[in-house]
Amino acid sequence: MGEAEGSQSSAGAGRPVDLVVAGACGALALAALAVAPALAAADPSAGLTLPDPGGLGWWLGAATLLAQAGLLLLRRTAPRAVLLAVAAGVPVAVACGLGDASGVATLAVLVAVLTLGLARPLATSWPAYAATAVLVAVGITLAGLDVGGSTAEAVGAGVLQGIGTVGLPLVVAALLTARRETRQARESQAAAMAREQDALLAAAVARERTAMARELHDIAAHHLSGIAVMTAAIGTQIDTDPAAAKESVELVRRQSKAVLGDLRSLVGLLREQDPGQRGDGSAPVRPESLAGVSALVDDAITAGRDVHLRVLPGEHPLGAGVGPLAQLAAYRMVQESLANAARHAPGARAEVVLDDRDRTAAVVTVRNEAPLGVRSDGSTPAGTGGFGLLGMAERAELTGARLDHGPTAEGGWQVRLRMPREALADDERAGDERAGEGEDR
Repeated sequence: MGEAEGSQSSAGAGRPVDLVVAGACGALALAALAVAPALAAADPSAGLTLPDPGGLGWWLGAATLLAQAGLLLLRRTAPRAVLLAVAAGVPVAVACGLGDASGVATLAVLVAVLTLGLARPLATSWPAYAATAVLVAVGITLAGLDVGGSTAEAVGAGVLQGIGTVGLPLVVAALLTARRETRQARESQAAAMAREQDALLAAAVARERTAMARELHDIAAHHLSGIAVMTAAIGTQIDTDPAAAKESVELVRRQSKAVLGDLRSLVGLLREQDPGQRGDGSAPVRPESLAGVSALVDDAITAGRDVHLRVLPGEHPLGAGVGPLAQLAAYRMVQESLANAARHAPGARAEVVLDDRDRTAAVVTVRNEAPLGVRSDGSTPAGTGGFGLLGMAERAELTGARLDHGPTAEGGWQVRLRMPREALADDERAGDERAGEGEDR
């Protein structure tokens, strides 16, 4: 039903074209029929047998040709039926007495075969093509016998005419169909590429949103955990020690300003067209590095938490060979770990260790002692899950670092990040190669 409706709608849409095709086909057939006697008179040696112009046979033949042209108006609605009908017009034209002019009746057949070839696949339409070839062959064979030709010549001409009338337009239809399918394939490929680009863009936007969410989570968790600890102390100090309460209020104000400052930095970074330059053209100051870890520890100590920093320096400057993105990952790891320690192990001692002695990697470790309420088996209380560790793992994977975390034997918690050094490792390999070359010499 849907196919029939689609065919009818396409027929309605192509009605002006169908009128032109049908009119042109009828006009050409009648013109050929009218000119044929003049051509035969010009070359009497050809011996053509043609109907007398204006005679009954001539008018019956002309009516047959016009009926074929009229059937072409329905070629889009019912292409198979139209093809068989116009093919039947070939033997009918022979019966009307057109003689050697019967071949003019194959003009409408050519148009009908081309239409069916463009509309339907060969696998489903081959019976109609075979019947058409038979009808044309029979008509041309009868025409050859009527004009006095031998049976072999008449049959041979009929078979060739039947095969050619069906085969030639089918070849043209196949070429046109191949071009159409190629164009559709290119359009589909272009649409698929556009959808793929949209999907990649959506995925990139989602990753950026996730990264921003992680940054906001780390900033807020670090500062708000300190504010929560200080406000809890203010509640007890406001009556017993007003001076200390005022100091705590000042610390809360500082922490709040720090939150706003970090948020402004993040928003400013997102607004910059070139993240590597500031408005004045100079390189921006990035405190989110290994050098900025000491400020995180100082903030935690100022908030009244028991946090210690231990730096194990190497022969090179702190963090040498570690990229800025990896140092940012380490900074966020320390920030999130201290926030988690304050939230899940309040009052427990925490330690931050910056081990910069290895020439191939820098190691940052944050560990805290057992919180209150630790069970006898050394496991920590439940309810310590969250997205902080997931964010640390994502940053570590992005920078090629290795993140390890888990409970300690004493019932505390430890997070360890190992960041490879690219520059120093390359220099060390180059030095080893030069030393090996020297030994070879």
